[in-house]
Amino acid sequence: MKNITLRQLRYFDALARHGHFGRAAEACAVSQPALSVQIRELEEALGNALFERTPRQVRLTTLGREFLARSREILRAVNELGDLARAAQDQWIGQLRIGIIPTIAPYLLPAIVERLSGTFSGVDVQVRETMTTNLLKDLAEGRIDTAIVALPISDPTLTEVALFDEAFVLVRPEADRDKPVLDRDMLREMRLLLLEEGHCFREQALAFCDLQSNQARETLDGTTLSTLVQMVGAGIGVTLIPEMAIPVETRSAAVSVARFSDPEPTRTIGMIWRGTSPLADQYLRIAGIVRQAAASLRDRRAAEA
Repeated sequence: MKNITLRQLRYFDALARHGHFGRAAEACAVSQPALSVQIRELEEALGNALFERTPRQVRLTTLGREFLARSREILRAVNELGDLARAAQDQWIGQLRIGIIPTIAPYLLPAIVERLSGTFSGVDVQVRETMTTNLLKDLAEGRIDTAIVALPISDPTLTEVALFDEAFVLVRPEADRDKPVLDRDMLREMRLLLLEEGHCFREQALAFCDLQSNQARETLDGTTLSTLVQMVGAGIGVTLIPEMAIPVETRSAAVSVARFSDPEPTRTIGMIWRGTSPLADQYLRIAGIVRQAAASLRDRRAAEA
């Protein structure tokens, strides 16, 4: 059998993820013919097909699925060799691939990138914004280095570090500004606007209201917090948003913001990374930078209030 190259394994992994030669080539920043050649040579080296080709997509064969699991172990090990070299340096050099959930990214990410760039002169921050389930998969498969999510994750293969706690606030139409703040019992009777299935913030909001996702109730779902707030401004219902989202999401909507009485609904934001990574000390330092960025935003918000 001919030697199998890391390039072939990376192209194979991309094609397995995307199920399409064009999208896989784009993700690898190569031409489609170049990727196709490498995949064909890999299959020839193995003496078996790894993919079933159809006009619209490609699917893994039985061998392909087994080969994928083994190849990802190899790619993770190779990535950790690079991490081992970086762990011996005081400065972070090269790419830092950070995952972040959508209910944090628009509000905290600019401050994080600014502080990271100011601390590590050689850092190249790459951001992946998606839901927690996708970030966990990306971490496991070595496509990102660390992620900023709502805790707990409770995965024994991951290290998680709490960064800060954040309150949820009630957003309702401007006309309701002087009305008493709703409690959770009253919220259950309102048309509550929520993020669509898959967002952890949706589940946190439902938990505060003591509701289940499958309960029959009058709700409307949105894909972003911005959409939810604009729907509230149009008089369609009420919603909950995290405190850090207030300045961005409420500035162009006819809404009012109210805090709940104690105990307020809250979430814990933290950083996670693979427990086997040799970069634990660097990630702890990065976690401190993220914590400082969040504190700075809170201080600015308090000064403007």
